[in-house]
Amino acid sequence: MDLYTTVLRKSVGYWVALCLENGLGGQGINQEAAIKQLHEAIASFVEVYKVEPNIYHASLTIEELHEFLSID
Repeated sequence: MDLYTTVLRKSVGYWVALCLENGLGGQGINQEAAIKQLHEAIASFVEVYKVEPNIYHASLTIEELHEFLSID
């Protein structure tokens, strides 16, 4: 089982979940829905990565994390 670091943020009317290790995100009407969407995005990425290992992926920079957390 892989472990990922997730940051949750409430936006206007929905929640956003962001994975720090790969920059993928998910959103939903509550925290659980946002995490579920993120989980599905990560699972899809992992499947693609198995057949396309050269696909770009990188962890978020501190600047990108700061921008995510400071957007109103």
